[in-house]
Amino acid sequence: MRTLNRNAVAKLGLASGVAMMLTMGVALAADSSADGVMAANAKFYAALNAMFTGDAAPMAAIWSHADDATYMGPDGKFAHGWNEIGANWTRQAGLKLGGHVGPVEAQAVVGRDIGVVSLYEEGENTNANGKVVKVRMRATNIFRLEDGSWKMIGHHTDLLPYMNQ
Repeated sequence: MRTLNRNAVAKLGLASGVAMMLTMGVALAADSSADGVMAANAKFYAALNAMFTGDAAPMAAIWSHADDATYMGPDGKFAHGWNEIGANWTRQAGLKLGGHVGPVEAQAVVGRDIGVVSLYEEGENTNANGKVVKVRMRATNIFRLEDGSWKMIGHHTDLLPYMNQ
């Protein structure tokens, strides 16, 4: 049996460290997949539907809290940075619109740390007059990989005429 000297042990430790870093890199690459972005997109729609019941907390969890995040919702307003975006979601949660909206025909394009999902949002909500209305609009969702998690940094939808009244 052969024994290892100190240098060989140090080299083995370095090799183990490199192997561990490569393994971690593979894990990050797997999270950078379209599946990871689509999972974040699904979390956004779960948060959106929770918001319709009055609960804005899930939105705070899925969104980036960075100053470069943007939100252009169906009311035609343009919010910049998490402080404005979070306040907007809180205001909307207070309306308790009810209903349900989900993604349809979603297509993801994913880079190393940015993912874009183009889709339709379909469902129904209650309008300002209390009437339940069908919703179908185009939307674009943008996610950034932050600390190993996909966080929304942009959401843009068509205008809904009844929200702009």
